[in-house]
Amino acid sequence: MKQALYPNFGVLLVDDEASFLRSFSLMLETRAGINNLFQCQDGREAMSIIEREPIGLVLLDLTMPHQSGEVLLRRIVEEHPEIGVIIVSGLNQLETAVNCIRQGAFDYFIKTTEEDRLIDGIRRAIRMLEMRRENLEMRRRFMTDTLERPELFESIVTADKGMRSVFQYLEAIAGSSQPVLITGESGTGKELIARAIHDLSGRTGPMVSVNVAGLDDNIFADTLFGHQRGAFTGADKGRAGMIEQAGAGTLFLDEIGDLSQGSQVKLLRLLQEGEYYPLGSDRAKRCRARVLVATHQDLERKQRDGSFRKDLYYRLRTHQVELPPLRRRREDIGLLLEHFLAEAAEELGRAKPTVPRELPTLLMNYAFPGNVRELRALCYDALGQHRGGVLSMEVFRRAVVQSGASATPEPAADASAPLFASDQQLPTLQQAADLLVAEAMRRAQGNQSLASRLLGISQPALSKRLKRSSQPE
Repeated sequence: MKQALYPNFGVLLVDDEASFLRSFSLMLETRAGINNLFQCQDGREAMSIIEREPIGLVLLDLTMPHQSGEVLLRRIVEEHPEIGVIIVSGLNQLETAVNCIRQGAFDYFIKTTEEDRLIDGIRRAIRMLEMRRENLEMRRRFMTDTLERPELFESIVTADKGMRSVFQYLEAIAGSSQPVLITGESGTGKELIARAIHDLSGRTGPMVSVNVAGLDDNIFADTLFGHQRGAFTGADKGRAGMIEQAGAGTLFLDEIGDLSQGSQVKLLRLLQEGEYYPLGSDRAKRCRARVLVATHQDLERKQRDGSFRKDLYYRLRTHQVELPPLRRRREDIGLLLEHFLAEAAEELGRAKPTVPRELPTLLMNYAFPGNVRELRALCYDALGQHRGGVLSMEVFRRAVVQSGASATPEPAADASAPLFASDQQLPTLQQAADLLVAEAMRRAQGNQSLASRLLGISQPALSKRLKRSSQPE
């Protein structure tokens, strides 16, 4: 199986000492998982490698024969300003370090400096370069309004512009190794989005999904990290955790907002260090999978009240996708209705029924607390009770009535805002009633039966109001 490369751009090591290049490469691969590496012993050949290969970061020595590192740094900054340069030198001179930073180097490290600081600095540079590339890619996609791989979103039925923007964002961040936080109400399709990210990434391993809600610290650690034989009572044999099963693929953690504080610490260390310890083992393993997480909870509020760690929250939201509820995608309701009825008909071995003309209008005035998942369930229930001819609306009507029948598509952004301007005259009760009736008829697209349900009155009562308001005074 082809090995996944990290990062998605090349890292060029330039140093005239072959032994240092070998040890440096080995350290980067084993300690940081950085394996998209190129080596150069002669500074004069570095520019040709940069022209030929997709280099994004250069780790550069200063003291080299033929061409010094400072000269090469100036050339890279002038000719390829999009490439980051980190100086890794044996010179421990403050003035030299300051000059290199002024000339455009991202950072400066001494070869004898402890490995942890060097690796952290390189990881920081990679994250910065990834985000810079993603921002440029997002700008390009939004400006041109294009999708390069629309076929990977075919499972998500939508014509909504907001969802199209989400797809463009996903394409822009697909190559990143950083975690993605997917938020949205229950039933909005968060797992479908996670699957799309995995497919877009082209990662060589599978996507492994874990619902972490209700897992205590020990079960969470065993599920993700696995265990060795004898790690605990009953561990008669070792077991690979979900991280190892994902390999170089994707690890999707659903309901991350329910994670306990102890498990949050374990996850934070995994994301920061990129390594983990199976239970009962004192040997670290490297995580090669990309981590995606999803929640219907408000993590911003949870981190403010202390129930979710701030450091983990900000680590997870490097990339964030918020899915709109179905009530904000009302133009998709008709498409989804047809899609789910066709899907249910195929699964149940029946012919797809005729949809009543009033049904999409009724559903467009329903708040759908269960979102897309609720609409799918209603379609399957309606088709299960269908006996031929036009599809009955009873299942859908019952859902609207049981929800309170208010069918409010979306609450106002500011519930405390006044309905009427304080400097204007209030309408009379009759005028307000006429406005309410007119709005109900607009939402029901002229259907009196649906409009009367929205108003909470009978259809004959609505008909009388309409006749009375149409009569000239």
